[in-house]
Amino acid sequence: MPESSTACPEGGIDLRGRTALVTGGAVRIGRAISIALAGAGARVVIHYKSSSAEAEAAREEIEAAGGVAALIQADLSSVSEVRRLGEEAPQSFGPIDILVNNASIFPAERFEEVDEELWETAIAINLRAPFFLSQQMGAAMKARGGGVIINLADLAGIQSWSSYAAHSISKAGVIHLTKVAARALAPEVRVAAIAPGTVLPPESLTTEQIAELAVRAPLQRNGSPEDVVRALFYLLSAEFVTGEVLAVDGGRLLK
Repeated sequence: MPESSTACPEGGIDLRGRTALVTGGAVRIGRAISIALAGAGARVVIHYKSSSAEAEAAREEIEAAGGVAALIQADLSSVSEVRRLGEEAPQSFGPIDILVNNASIFPAERFEEVDEELWETAIAINLRAPFFLSQQMGAAMKARGGGVIINLADLAGIQSWSSYAAHSISKAGVIHLTKVAARALAPEVRVAAIAPGTVLPPESLTTEQIAELAVRAPLQRNGSPEDVVRALFYLLSAEFVTGEVLAVDGGRLLK
């Protein structure tokens, strides 16, 4: 359907009549995105790999609030599974109008520690899957005359994080994928990315380490999933914006 998002008094947007696919949509930031999209009126297809209980819980929360959601399991490390997801997602509620490529892994191996298996897995899930899903969904959106693709990048894709080497490189690829896809799919389809800073830190970090991350940002706090959702809603409604990467980082990229 042609792109048109109506502003709501609460500062959100009206997504009634639109269908969204969120990869990794059952947990963490993906869960917040799925629930927020449903709250704005979208029909939401939640992808998950192994978090079946969490996916079902997210669907139940959406339905309890009067929304609609469907679940699809797929292993995004497999191209055939990515293509199956792209084929099955429109069968739930009709063609996909919004694709959120959120699913990713965050391996903490240093540059010198990355082996072939880790490299292949990080690139497959973090970059190859969004590429082929964007290619598949983007072609369908373009043929219908409209759609939006939002990729979840990372500050690691802008900065060089040698302690998270494979992750950092894969997210740099996501940023360039965003720009290439934005040009290839224009003018019918817009493509943008969100690069979160410290949002939902790894559980392995101590309270002191999390606090230290907060003070590195000029805004003196870590982010929340709601901060990412607000950025997502902006990009969905900003009809003259494409190919951009929006950092949601409390100012950490400021020089």
